[in-house]
Amino acid sequence: MQNQYDYIVVGGGILGLSTARQLQQRFPGKRVLVLEKEPAPARHQTGHNSGVIHAGVYYKPGSLKARFCKAGNAATKAFCREHDIPFDECGKLLVATNEVELERMQGLIGRCAENELSIEVLDADQLKAREPNITGVGGIFVPSTGIVSYTRICEKMAELVEAEGGDVRFGTEVRAINEQPDQIRVDTSQGEFTGGFMVACAGLMSDRIVRMLGQTPAFKIIPFRGEYFLLPPQHNGIVNHLIYPIPDPDLPFLGVHLTRMIDGTVTVGPNAVLAFKREGYRKTDISLKDTAEMLMYPGLLKMLARNLRPGLMEMKNSLFRRGYLEQVRKYCPQLTLDDLSPYPAGVRAQAVAPDGSLVDDFLFVQSSRSLVVCNAPSPAATSAIPIGEHIVDRVSEQPGAV
Repeated sequence: MQNQYDYIVVGGGILGLSTARQLQQRFPGKRVLVLEKEPAPARHQTGHNSGVIHAGVYYKPGSLKARFCKAGNAATKAFCREHDIPFDECGKLLVATNEVELERMQGLIGRCAENELSIEVLDADQLKAREPNITGVGGIFVPSTGIVSYTRICEKMAELVEAEGGDVRFGTEVRAINEQPDQIRVDTSQGEFTGGFMVACAGLMSDRIVRMLGQTPAFKIIPFRGEYFLLPPQHNGIVNHLIYPIPDPDLPFLGVHLTRMIDGTVTVGPNAVLAFKREGYRKTDISLKDTAEMLMYPGLLKMLARNLRPGLMEMKNSLFRRGYLEQVRKYCPQLTLDDLSPYPAGVRAQAVAPDGSLVDDFLFVQSSRSLVVCNAPSPAATSAIPIGEHIVDRVSEQPGAV
């Protein structure tokens, strides 16, 4: 049958395309279909991030995040080399600007040792020698961090999936899913497709996919918009590496940083503000449906109460650039308001538990004919190749899926 496949992958971001490609590699001859509602790959989280190839500094040793990030750093670079995709192993500097941050830095040094990451610890003079425009009392240099266009990687992965006999259908939105004992049916805007097994890497819509499968997710996706600014061309050489602050362990996100992009520009960001639409990339984007769902979820209210002060600060800095600027001027004091030009925002799909806690690691929901990736936090783009391998391992263990 024309619309009959062995494996259906929902989502044309980097996780979905990595999974589809590895299904083909693991199970030669099986028919693989990728369904993506947008007209091209990487239109949401994958294509709206900072393009960093992370090394794995922050993550709990032994966690999936730590394992996948370290393996993904090497795998992403290997993929780029194999397919002539430009990347730059420019390294990252985490900068301490005061004694409190210097003390916090010691914890990160220990975390790097536990995760077996090669680093260089710098004093103030060594920091200034590496980065003349950056001010700090010390820092950690992580040489394996890099930058790349994840959109370029996705385009190549989609090309490879099709070259190896798979189908990639853009402009095809999933509307309903009917799981049966011997197959799974996916109803879309372009008709119905039948498969032996479905993998969903749907990001911002992952909990809705779980509901389509007739299950009640034990979490809700809450969208956080990460807003960036672009520095003017005369500042393209302002830093030699990626510049990150030492994060506050009491806050859920990493803080505002300076990122060299693969196209040679430099961005400032991101912050993290609650979005009122799941795909709300602009401040004015509001969905009544999405907002009502969020406000009716007890976990959101508990999360907001738990993070009230930093949440209000992030919102203030979103509305007024001066507060945003002050965060980056802590380590790059020569920047001014005139240096901050608008740049496209991203939206992070954050799974929130009913008790208000942020789900910090990868989360999967599985049934007899499906596996849904429900939470794929940063560094998911860096980790996409080992995550795809992990997903295929789980599929291969599922009775009737192979």
